Amino acid sequence: MEATVAKTGTEGKTWGGGNKPLRASYGKMMMWFFIVSDALTFSGFLASYGFSRFKFIDQWPIADEVFTHFPFLHGVDAPMYYVAFMTFILIFSSVTMVLAVDAGHKMQKNKVILYMFLTIIGGAIFVGSQAWEWNTFIKGDYGAVETKGGKILQFLNTEGERVAIKDFAIHIPTAKETHLESNGVWYEAEGTQTTYSFEEVKAGFLANDDLLVRTQYYDENGKPTVLTREASEAKLINDGKLVVEGANLKHNEYGTPLFADFFFFITGFHGFHVLSGVIINCIIFFNVIIGTYERRGHYEMVEKVGLYWHFVDLVWVFVFTFFYLV
Repeated sequence: MEATVAKTGTEGKTWGGGNKPLRASYGKMMMWFFIVSDALTFSGFLASYGFSRFKFIDQWPIADEVFTHFPFLHGVDAPMYYVAFMTFILIFSSVTMVLAVDAGHKMQKNKVILYMFLTIIGGAIFVGSQAWEWNTFIKGDYGAVETKGGKILQFLNTEGERVAIKDFAIHIPTAKETHLESNGVWYEAEGTQTTYSFEEVKAGFLANDDLLVRTQYYDENGKPTVLTREASEAKLINDGKLVVEGANLKHNEYGTPLFADFFFFITGFHGFHVLSGVIINCIIFFNVIIGTYERRGHYEMVEKVGLYWHFVDLVWVFVFTFFYLV
């Protein structure tokens, strides 16, 4: 028995397995398949982030208090300004990519070169900015003390302003100053050392009556809990364990280590996509210059890489919204 196939379309025929299903080339279809699968991957990451944040909602760091730096503006409180700048640059690069694709449809080689160049510059600025942000996040700014239970204690003055541990820690000479790394056996087993030891921070805190401890838990007003002076001393002496400077996969001066884990994983994965896009754009850019697509009679490769670039930009909008703004 022969199977019957319903005939559809303007020509009364179904797609018979040619190289242009839905009137799209094979390359475009494969790019769309990749985009859909990658979108599901990012969705899983953001869903995991949302679940973890909801679970630890009473101690999750506030983005406005973490991302407060701006290049060449030391000491200036600029919450989220640089992240907003990075977002603007990436969105603007998506606009230039649209113009490059449009110029390709019109076979305007010089305009394609110009707009592709601007897109590459925008992507490079974004990747460089993300590397700077990572470096700042890893180094930290104020420092904190981690408790025996793995919680973070930050330091404030009586006016509620953050105080860096370097501003009050008291130097205590130790054997390591004479027993250097070159002949110190313990250096083979120890990890990266912090600038100040816990004993130095504790001594400086006890000697300065204007300091208070702020925990990573929120009060009824949604603000991190600030302890009284007596409670601060008791908490630091009885529960303090080690000094934390910056953030890594194990310790995080801003709060729960999960925040740092998600920051490195999600922004790093997206940054890898942007870097890959910049490299691919560079390859297409040089092909445009040498006239490869002029000889082919079309600029479909520019359009395909444009689809990828728009996807990367759209993903960052979601990352920026859920990770930085919400």
